[in-house]
Amino acid sequence: MPVPKQRVVEDEIEEEEKSKRDSDEARKRTLERSLEQGLEDTFPASDPVNVTQPAPWHREKKRK
Repeated sequence: MPVPKQRVVEDEIEEEEKSKRDSDEARKRTLERSLEQGLEDTFPASDPVNVTQPAPWHREKKRK
């Protein structure tokens, strides 16, 4: 008996969602490891580690 097409599509969607969740979890683990490494490398320090990158700084044009 063939599998209904809708079920096949639902299975594909579930696989994509699982893949996205796995990717998100991997990114969170990487970020957590980076934070832990930064804390270990700077201990003991008074300033906390910043694992995010600041926005690029652009000089303002001088007014005439």
